[in-house]
Amino acid sequence: MCGSMAERTPDRLLGEVLAQVKTEDARLAEIVTAAVTHLHAFVREVRPTEDEWLRGLDFLVRTGHTCTATRNEFILLSDMLGLTSAVDDVNHDGPDGATPSSVEGPFHSPAPPRELGADIAEGPERGRAAPMVMHGRVTDRAGAPVAGAAIDVWQADDAGHYDTQDPQQPPGNLRGLFRTGADGRYWFRSVLPSSYPVPTDGPVGGLLTALGRHPMRPAHVHLRVEADGYRPLTTHVFVAGDPYIGSDAAFAVKDALIVEPVPVEDPEAIRRRRTAGPFLDLPFDIRLADADAR
Repeated sequence: MCGSMAERTPDRLLGEVLAQVKTEDARLAEIVTAAVTHLHAFVREVRPTEDEWLRGLDFLVRTGHTCTATRNEFILLSDMLGLTSAVDDVNHDGPDGATPSSVEGPFHSPAPPRELGADIAEGPERGRAAPMVMHGRVTDRAGAPVAGAAIDVWQADDAGHYDTQDPQQPPGNLRGLFRTGADGRYWFRSVLPSSYPVPTDGPVGGLLTALGRHPMRPAHVHLRVEADGYRPLTTHVFVAGDPYIGSDAAFAVKDALIVEPVPVEDPEAIRRRRTAGPFLDLPFDIRLADADAR
């Protein structure tokens, strides 16, 4: 007879578990083996009590129950632990000259197609927030324009709410799907977004409170850019001067993505940009990497 359970060492237990990974999918085997190995190491290091382990499992169950069609609490958890940014970093660590990527976040949803220059602010924020014009060029890394690139835009309003969180906003508010012109240029009208707290009414919010962390994200605009022959890019544009730039709860800020809004009062610029009066100019050029770039 083999040794008793009392003789089983942590290494032996780990070996028994890993011996059951028999898939022919080499990548799946690599991922599961690494995950199991690290989780067993965690248990050895921390030595959680049975009650602590059950509380941890309950936290994951409650996280799943909090998810809805418009809210993914697991993505929020990944963001708040810096794991989404870590995955982004290992998948998008180059090439030189391309616009840095950033996390998608939990609030993306399909955007309505819009013409260049459209105003994506169609809710109550339109009458109270600072008007903003965002524009730039989509090019390759050498500066050649990328025509017909799809730019998916989404942002919060001046109160820090997305349309999926705020019943006063119409569906699709502060979202837009644009196509660059032959010169690679894009532009649209909107309002300056605000910093905002991530949802704190669920398990992740409770964890942040327990850890003594704030839930704030600095003001930003999300962009997802796709074009034939180029790597898809998901990124942010962060508003310079926001008080949470240095402590983003999602750990997503990169220096190259911080842009200073420029006040514009010139009547000709106001006419050309079709705004009702002075506005904030937010320029952001996007450089795409070739699909096969390393």
